[in-house]
Amino acid sequence: MHLNPYGEYAVTLAADLANHKPDSTGELVDRCVDAGIIVDFPVTDDDLADVLAMLDRWASIADTTSDEARAEQVNLMLTKASAYPRLTNHAGDGWHLHYRDDQQTLAGVLEALFSVGTALHLVGRGMHRLGRCALEECTAIYADTSRNGRQRYCSPKCANRDAVRRHRAR
Repeated sequence: MHLNPYGEYAVTLAADLANHKPDSTGELVDRCVDAGIIVDFPVTDDDLADVLAMLDRWASIADTTSDEARAEQVNLMLTKASAYPRLTNHAGDGWHLHYRDDQQTLAGVLEALFSVGTALHLVGRGMHRLGRCALEECTAIYADTSRNGRQRYCSPKCANRDAVRRHRAR
């Protein structure tokens, strides 16, 4: 069985790359490959700058609190990056869906992956399940994949730090 990589995996990779931006094209490719993306096309140094700009646009989705405005931003990203879904077995590892045209750059592949993944994450789990950490000094983005849908912090470390701070304030 080949799992579709769109959804949780795409949105968590987007958050990881947005929170810890790659310093080089090689690092970007390595992190994508580690996340399960098959990079079977040429990658250039231009891809890094394009990915960093796209991640800034994607991060603005996490900063938007209105469902309507969030949907509008995701729709803009989908319009720019996505194509009709198509079946592919490009790597010989099983048939799966691609929501992008063939022969795209790494930046184009990631933008299609992140836009479709974010859309599926938000409509499948809830429009509120993407945001910034509630700890005042932390700016990390999180994709809420919890069972109850009430995540407010990027990590248990930040949640514990805030709980201790609230406790000491009492």
